[in-house]
Amino acid sequence: MHEVLRAEIGKGLRVQLAHPAGHVITLLISTMMYLGLQFVLGQGALRQDLLPPTLVAIGGYWFLQYAGLVMVADLIEEKRAGTFTQSQMSPAPPSLLMLGRLITASVFGLAVAAVAALVPMLVAQIAIPLRWAALLPAALLVVNALAFTFLLAALALVSPMIGALQSLFTSLVLLLNGSFLPLHLYPDWLAAAARLLPTTLGIEALTQTLFGGRTLAEVWTGGALPWLLAHTLVLTAVAGLLFVRNHRRALESS
Repeated sequence: MHEVLRAEIGKGLRVQLAHPAGHVITLLISTMMYLGLQFVLGQGALRQDLLPPTLVAIGGYWFLQYAGLVMVADLIEEKRAGTFTQSQMSPAPPSLLMLGRLITASVFGLAVAAVAALVPMLVAQIAIPLRWAALLPAALLVVNALAFTFLLAALALVSPMIGALQSLFTSLVLLLNGSFLPLHLYPDWLAAAARLLPTTLGIEALTQTLFGGRTLAEVWTGGALPWLLAHTLVLTAVAGLLFVRNHRRALESS
């Protein structure tokens, strides 16, 4: 079983690293877009009060975007090439194969998000404080994003429109999770809607610990942490149930 998991992780990383130029170009465009929009929002200047929290938020988006690419792209390619059924003939359970994809997604997504965030940090001299209290919200943010990418993978098994759906949902995340303006500057109704999306609650809890100096107990009593935990658990459960259902349907139709 360990060999199957290792092989799945290795295959996923090789596929993503086979064409590095596309990833480099996308990252350059993303970082330029982020800095350009911050310049516009700052009315001709980069506002140092907005840069740190928005960089954390867009880092969450970059992780979600590239983790979703790993999870969905392989499944789409296997479906198009007609090799999906063959890939499922391993003695390992399907959940183990998906675990390998999730590990690949987390490694690739974290690496890309770290590199992408480093460019604005150097260009605009953005400082992100490091606090022990931020570790738990950061870990839950990663799990929350991976649960959503797992949901996208479950939809990719049966939906020919998964590319459009992924683009739509990730664009909404980019617009509303705090990547351009911190959540506290939103109207109440828009902030409430944004918290339904993946990464938003994690970013809110993370920024409270990093920039607000709050302890985990304060973030918990403030509501951000319990809502993040509940959102992650619900998203994970829905993604798991949908994957089991759609995996069976995909095998029956192959």
